[in-house]
Amino acid sequence: MDSEKLKNQIGANISAYRKRAGLTQAGLAEKLTYSDKAVSKWERGESVPDVVTLAQLAEQFGITVNDLLVDPEALPEETGKVQQAMEQVVEKTLKRKADKRIILMLSSLLCWFVALLLYVVLSAIPFTESWSWLFFVYAIPANAIVLLSLRSAWRDFRRNKAYISVIVWGSLLSIYVTLRVFLGWDIWKMFLLGIPGQIAIFLWFRLFRAPKSEETLAPGSPEISPVPEENNEQK
Repeated sequence: MDSEKLKNQIGANISAYRKRAGLTQAGLAEKLTYSDKAVSKWERGESVPDVVTLAQLAEQFGITVNDLLVDPEALPEETGKVQQAMEQVVEKTLKRKADKRIILMLSSLLCWFVALLLYVVLSAIPFTESWSWLFFVYAIPANAIVLLSLRSAWRDFRRNKAYISVIVWGSLLSIYVTLRVFLGWDIWKMFLLGIPGQIAIFLWFRLFRAPKSEETLAPGSPEISPVPEENNEQK
């Protein structure tokens, strides 16, 4: 099966199973933390989900990954090799995903280890002992920055809103306790700055959420049929 035919087959199957599950493109996109434009491209055969997303789709629909790849009318012997190859790819991809989680945990552990090391060293010095605990506070936004950087480098943006929120509030907390310890200033009102900051974060991520275009289509607008050959002729 050539790549274009496979793309169209996957798109047709995603469309068919989505409709069978009673989901709109926007509804499915929300469950997968994608935009409905991405789902629309999959169903039109313009792009293909990655292996992890295919596994998530299969789990969402209650089917196997192989069901998304092949023509439902194909003979079992024709699809066996595809299924076996795909299962191997899925297994390897999930292993990479597990490796990334380990990297994230090790990175967090390193941040807190550095904070603990500085605390132990500075607490042994009389001049710095009273404020050595501040490094645990500084580790909060630092840890979020490290996790945000790693996930962004991997093009995994699903938790960016949470990480940025932690960076904002953790930075405000760090500034507050630093001024309180060294200057004796109790500027608790500075936390009010986090409110518009949090609203800006929320609006920024809402800005990139695609509208529910599928639900606003005019009656009779074409959708992907589960028969890819007819779609290929129309396109």
